[in-house]
Amino acid sequence: MSFELLCATLIALLFGTVVCFGGYRLFLVLLPIWGFFFGFGLGAQSVQLLFGEAFLATVTSWVVGFMVALLFAVLSYLFYAFAVALIAGSLGYGLGVAIMGIFSADLTILTWIVGIVLAIVVIGITFYFNLAKYVIIIATAVGGAAAAIGTLVVGVEHVQLLTLAENPVQTMLNGSFIWTLLFFVMAAAGIAGQITANRNYEIATYNRYAEM
Repeated sequence: MSFELLCATLIALLFGTVVCFGGYRLFLVLLPIWGFFFGFGLGAQSVQLLFGEAFLATVTSWVVGFMVALLFAVLSYLFYAFAVALIAGSLGYGLGVAIMGIFSADLTILTWIVGIVLAIVVIGITFYFNLAKYVIIIATAVGGAAAAIGTLVVGVEHVQLLTLAENPVQTMLNGSFIWTLLFFVMAAAGIAGQITANRNYEIATYNRYAEM
């Protein structure tokens, strides 16, 4: 492993760990980053299905991915409600795609639809029962654990980086037992740790567009 790759691996591992165990406290800082990467992945996957091509295989998928990414990043920065919907939607979408990925490794239109439907369901449940705090904690713990353990999988198991980027959670579930177990343990520890640490802490809502 080259020195540059080692540094990149350590940075990604550290970032994933920080998100896993401190995501709720860092939510406002993470918002544009989370929105960008989820929007990029969703836009690129939508183009992938529309034109029947590989993930990020064409310029079109990159352009659409970046456009959706920038839109999501800006809206999540401006509106708290959109930010909560975004992170709830990303949790539902990732869960749907990961579950369908157990039956088929390829992204299909059915997988995409299941992901979108679950995203809508999780968003609805989040707002109806006022579960924003716990959805943020679960999403950041799961996402951080997937990023951290996924980084190790890429380095040790030689999994393609694009495979991890397409769906980190699915990559964990389809991996060897030890990596899957480590992912679940880290995610559970992150959820428990964040709930305990933030028992008396609440993120203030905002509307930065109205404040301009």
